[in-house]
Amino acid sequence: MNNLQKKIYDRFVKYVKVNTTSCGTSETVPTTATQLEFGKMLAEEMKEIGFANVEIDKNGFVFGEIAGNAAGATVGLLAHMDTVEDFSGENISPVLHADYQGGNIVINEGKGMFLTPEMAPALLKCLGHDIITADGNTLLGGDDKIGIAIIMTLGEYLLAHPEVKHGPVKVSFTIDEETGTGIGHFDLSRFQADFAYTVDGAELGKIDYGNFNADRFVITIEGNNCHPGTAKGIMANPVRIASDIVSTWPEDKLPETTEKEEGFILFMNMQGQLDKATLKGIVRHHDLAQFEQFKKDLEQIVEEKRAKYPNAKIHLEIMKQYRNMKDVLQEKPQAMDVLVKALKEEGVDYELIQARGGTDGSQLSLRGLPTPNIFAGYENPHGPYEWVSIQWSETVFNVLLRILQGSLK
Repeated sequence: MNNLQKKIYDRFVKYVKVNTTSCGTSETVPTTATQLEFGKMLAEEMKEIGFANVEIDKNGFVFGEIAGNAAGATVGLLAHMDTVEDFSGENISPVLHADYQGGNIVINEGKGMFLTPEMAPALLKCLGHDIITADGNTLLGGDDKIGIAIIMTLGEYLLAHPEVKHGPVKVSFTIDEETGTGIGHFDLSRFQADFAYTVDGAELGKIDYGNFNADRFVITIEGNNCHPGTAKGIMANPVRIASDIVSTWPEDKLPETTEKEEGFILFMNMQGQLDKATLKGIVRHHDLAQFEQFKKDLEQIVEEKRAKYPNAKIHLEIMKQYRNMKDVLQEKPQAMDVLVKALKEEGVDYELIQARGGTDGSQLSLRGLPTPNIFAGYENPHGPYEWVSIQWSETVFNVLLRILQGSLK
């Protein structure tokens, strides 16, 4: 590793050892206290480096600034502190696989866990790279602590090299991205950037300039219970009704049967007994008109089941989550224009995609701060086969530096 790569690596290894798993059922802000502790650690490091106006606000967001030394746009950089609760983020042990030369990477031989080019084709783009994985017992935390490590290292570089010209830089490390609940508490008036970037994408060159429209739903079914021996014409079994609703939704509109810009409904959780059942899920589509049609189709299915099961009470509640940021970025193109120019200058083969998910940037864009999502250099997040290329991370650093220089007036 060169010196820059080593700085990013050392920070990343230190950061992932702090457990910051968020919690989707928590009602606190942030959802876990460990994010606050990690935020305090980051804030102290920012002060040591020389960031100005370092602050942790009441919700746990970490803020810091680097004054511009030339006239230019104020650029924001963000990465999130939490890791997903889908897989353990406690006691992470990063493993360095230096100078990868192809073939399988051993994650945990005792468990028969190997990272192969078949399961991770992007590895073939990383010959000679230094690859980091976990040890097979946890996720790695590249999503998104490698983003934090890159931004922190970039800040250190700018403050140590005043000859590098740039406009004002605003930095924030955010809470509860994985639950989708954190960024709604973000104080835009405190941040005050002209445009921003979340450093929270995966493979090198992938740029999220759009995302799903997203809502969640809960279907509550109140049944009519009685002795099964005399149930004919009387019983309404909520478990059966919930299963009927799930099986009625079209097979070609599920996560496992769709790709690219195709939408879906995901039935995520079903709990029930003979008196009551709940069915929870999410609706996703990039196209707003088709998104609204999906919800109408779900409402129609529920209405059909009400007629089919007159002895039950079936209630559908749909709750808004986020919307596609594509239109905002087209209306206010500076963030994308500067980014594309930086990618070309750095020689990065890039692809503009609409993410099959959401980012903090989607909500920020819709609140008036154009914020596309740039790759951070991790792959296979949310599980034990997650990996990071340190050389990819260096490229992210270089692209961000070019963005700041390209934002000068």
